[in-house]
Amino acid sequence: MTKTKTDSDYHQECTQRFIDLANILKDEGVSTNIVSNGLITAAGLYASYVAAGNDGGLTESGVAKVAEIFRLELERLQKIKKANSGV
Repeated sequence: MTKTKTDSDYHQECTQRFIDLANILKDEGVSTNIVSNGLITAAGLYASYVAAGNDGGLTESGVAKVAEIFRLELERLQKIKKANSGV
């Protein structure tokens, strides 16, 4: 029986592919700071595209909403890291 992938499965796969690409860039000699900033820029551009399309831009409230999503995800990840490290 084939298991249907969930949104969570796709989310984890996408995340891993981005990390794999980031590691390839790092291994090619790109500094981790540049790779990290590139990922943030790409995520911001893509979030703007999702919210406003190719021709639109985010309003001030749209920027705040996207920033809040980033903040909440970062907090969630830090809680997981702390729990996994026993801190």
